[in-house]
Amino acid sequence: MRRSTFISHLGKAGIALYLFTMKTEMAQEPKQLFFEDDGKIPNNKFPLILYRNAFEDRGGRGASWLENKFASNNWTNSWRNGIYSFHHYHSTSHEVLGIYAGNALVHLGGEQGEKVAVEAGDIIIIPAGVGHKNLESKGLGVVGAYPDGRSWDLNRGLPGERPATDRNIEALPIPQADPLLGPRNGIVKIWS
Repeated sequence: MRRSTFISHLGKAGIALYLFTMKTEMAQEPKQLFFEDDGKIPNNKFPLILYRNAFEDRGGRGASWLENKFASNNWTNSWRNGIYSFHHYHSTSHEVLGIYAGNALVHLGGEQGEKVAVEAGDIIIIPAGVGHKNLESKGLGVVGAYPDGRSWDLNRGLPGERPATDRNIEALPIPQADPLLGPRNGIVKIWS
């Protein structure tokens, strides 16, 4: 191989490695959002985790990548769809949402929470009890999954849900792996 060709390939590989490293470092420094109990939506002492631009594939390939990545970290019982257009939360499981297509404005944490724009490439890890609602979206495609393939319930912050949902949330273990980063990083460290 000629020296100029070798250096050219080495340069491309070096750039690729640098970009991969930067993307991994970005994924390891997620945005953390904390929400207080608002009387209807219990939220959680653990922060919601938002990984921005955490993966590259979009559409069906992105959905398949998310399903495989989540399953490799024991987040299963997955589905493909969107996000409900009403405030809701789950008390029997934490949830991960991987956005593989489109975008949305999501209201997190209940009526007193925060409105956050998400788009394809983003991953949201929602602790049990944290409210979420799709305010508006365009072409939204989501893969959802649950640690250990847990079954999920659907609560809307209505009278009579609590204190049973509070007990469910308190009894949940911290997942053994982050759905994106695996057993050594992400929520494993942040939620401990």
